[in-house]
Amino acid sequence: MHALWRTFARTLHPLQPPRGEALSNYYINMRIFKIICAALPMLAVAVVGANAQVVAGDSVMQHVTGSRLSIGGYGEIGYSRNFYSDHVSRYSQPEEHKNDPSHGRFDLPHAVIYIGYDFGKGWSFGTEIEFEHGGNGIAFEKEDEEGGEWEQETEKGGEVELEQFWIQKSFAPWANLKMGHIVVPVGLNNAYHEPLNFFTVYRPEGEDIILPSTWHQTGFSFWGRYGDWRYEAQFLAGLNADHFTNTGWIHKGSKSPLEFDIANKYGGSLRIDNYSIPGLRIGLSAYYGHSIGNTYPAEKEGASATYKGKVAIGSIDFTYNDHNWVVRGQADYGHLSDAAQLKYMYNRMNSKSPYKHSAFVSGNAYAIGVEAGYDIFSQIEKLRADRQKLYIFGRYEQYNPYASNTNNTPYDYTAVKRMAFGLNYLPIKQIVVKAEYSHRFLKKLYNDEPSVSIGVAYEGWFDLGQKRASYNDTDVERLNERINDLQRQLNEVKKSM
Repeated sequence: MHALWRTFARTLHPLQPPRGEALSNYYINMRIFKIICAALPMLAVAVVGANAQVVAGDSVMQHVTGSRLSIGGYGEIGYSRNFYSDHVSRYSQPEEHKNDPSHGRFDLPHAVIYIGYDFGKGWSFGTEIEFEHGGNGIAFEKEDEEGGEWEQETEKGGEVELEQFWIQKSFAPWANLKMGHIVVPVGLNNAYHEPLNFFTVYRPEGEDIILPSTWHQTGFSFWGRYGDWRYEAQFLAGLNADHFTNTGWIHKGSKSPLEFDIANKYGGSLRIDNYSIPGLRIGLSAYYGHSIGNTYPAEKEGASATYKGKVAIGSIDFTYNDHNWVVRGQADYGHLSDAAQLKYMYNRMNSKSPYKHSAFVSGNAYAIGVEAGYDIFSQIEKLRADRQKLYIFGRYEQYNPYASNTNNTPYDYTAVKRMAFGLNYLPIKQIVVKAEYSHRFLKKLYNDEPSVSIGVAYEGWFDLGQKRASYNDTDVERLNERINDLQRQLNEVKKSM
């Protein structure tokens, strides 16, 4: 590299200046040389910044500002007005509840604290503490899946969770071993679940309903980056089929009502992302594991010892961020073997069990979604210079957690098509104000579900007053502007030659 640079420099900057007629060309070349020398370091930084897309699973350490200790997080505040019934029998008796009054809700979907620390010599630590829906307390909720039974839970509408807690050893950029409680990056929503990674006020519904979200479990992860590729393979405790439902498929399967995660069965996930095309990331992810029998206590005989409950999931997703457009999309399909047997498992039939669930579970589920937003402020010079952004967006998704009728038992209200459109305003890069109109289209037998939502969210790291060792997005934008100025100067020089 150094030899190449010396050859290039000597081409434009000979050791001895020429004489006679070549003198004028020498000074022109010198001017070009100075412009290129000024532009190259900034160009290198800009390229690095442009490719710095982050997977949520390692965001604790990749969003850091170069300090050994990093503290940050994200949070969301949302309000929605739902113009449909919230009665428990709105699906079993849709005509009776067609003209029910609307209802509104304030919510704190997620408030998260990140802490990361670099011990040195390749050893690092990361943790993420999440407060969902306001945190802990005693609360009551209606279980629609159980005919509207009231359940008391040790939570105030939500929960406090340790979503990440891991120790990592980095051997090289292409070889990192992570051990502990980690994010399972299956699907777009889990890999990129932070609020600046989706336009809607609440997380996109499809993946949020059929998959655990955010999906986090205890296990081991091997990941790395090589060229334009990022890859990750994980070994995890299996999901618990006792938690699977007709309206959420495996959504609750990673939860445990006990003080530990049951690991009678095992699972594994794989994710690969490619960044070869500027501005575009394409990802493939998959999961496979056994879920029946991953309960406490382990049964020596009976259905839990006989059936496997194999869970297989495949997903493709992408993000395009260039030319003032942001476009995201994903498609997920999942299969569960022995689904018809779940209804008759002992834990699901026991009224005192935390797993009680009387409905059938589907053998298949899917979720498809795409959203696109354009930055209107990119066309207004003053606002563009101030780095404010205003995206106008639209989203379409289709999903069904009960895609196949188990034992010919239908739950047709689970098939949903949803459209949403609205605005995202970013006064600064860490904060977004969101507004949207959403409409769920259900099958003709049922009532559609329109709603209006507004929200505010933030995402970022806190300045601890320590020296910064890397460039942020603002630095990159300024350097890009400087490069454009230098390019114009270079063009002017070329015209004068």
